[in-house]
Amino acid sequence: MIELEGLTKRFGAKTAVDHLSFQVRPGVVTGFLGPNGAGKSTTMRMMLDLDNPTSGTVRIDGKHYRDLPEPLKHIGALLDAKAMNGGRSAYNNLLCLAQSNRIPERRVAEVLDLVGLTAVAKKKSKGFSLGMGQRLGIASALLGDPEILMFDEPVNGLDPEGILWIRNLMKGLAAEGRTIFVSSHLMSEMALTADHLIVIGQGKLLADMSMADFIHKNSRSYVRLRSPQQERLKDVLHEAGIDAISVPATGVLEIDGVAVERLGELAAQHQIVLHELSPQRASLEEAFMRMTADSVEYHAHAPGEPGLPPGPGPADNAARPADAPAWGTGYEATRKGGQ
Repeated sequence: MIELEGLTKRFGAKTAVDHLSFQVRPGVVTGFLGPNGAGKSTTMRMMLDLDNPTSGTVRIDGKHYRDLPEPLKHIGALLDAKAMNGGRSAYNNLLCLAQSNRIPERRVAEVLDLVGLTAVAKKKSKGFSLGMGQRLGIASALLGDPEILMFDEPVNGLDPEGILWIRNLMKGLAAEGRTIFVSSHLMSEMALTADHLIVIGQGKLLADMSMADFIHKNSRSYVRLRSPQQERLKDVLHEAGIDAISVPATGVLEIDGVAVERLGELAAQHQIVLHELSPQRASLEEAFMRMTADSVEYHAHAPGEPGLPPGPGPADNAARPADAPAWGTGYEATRKGGQ
């Protein structure tokens, strides 16, 4: 289990993570969502003691990450697949990790086979494609056979077969009782993978609930009705005390809060022909956009749209810390708290 209590991180005047408290429990896949700049990557880095919090604590099975004697046997993480040494082969990258964590060498071959990289095990990782690099990063997370796994954008660069594989892998590991914590911007994939959601915006906790509850509370579900006898259908619905919204120029009626079965039975009782009777389920994407509408820090604009602020210039670079790279090289994302 991962436990956060009052976790806070400030970069100068900017608060990237603001008193976050939540738990990531075993046995389910927990999705970690938020707009760009919400503080997701900073939070995950603090979980692994890669960044020090300004205040608050993170516990992994009751301990700080730095106090775990053999951390890869407790928690495996993929935060940046490019962190591997490009001059080493896939096998040697994993072997170094195994030896430093007292993991048997046979485990290296096992995880390479698990992620589908056995055929390129002896090749240098700098020649790997983005998807192959992701698979190697996932292999490193699995190396110690840990009870807790953290993945940041695990499907990045994977082909459809790879996406299906990592989805089933995470679900299978959760079914074994392991703790799975995954961050992704790919809403369609998260909807198929996660059981529980943690949503943050501007560093603050917005939601901590099941996937079903999150969608139900933050989006609209309704029933679409279409009939060649629309006026009669509207009269029947009105007599039954059911409000229907007419969609202009489509001949469609939309009805909230009434079971699709009741509407079908009502039409049948009055011998009304229906060309469409379909429940419209809200999507995770719709629910997420509604929940985080006020927390989006980076708003895109159409070309030529008025009112856009000018980009950073020489004066902005002059004002940055002396040891920081220039604006436009990633420093601004760090100052704004990363993802």
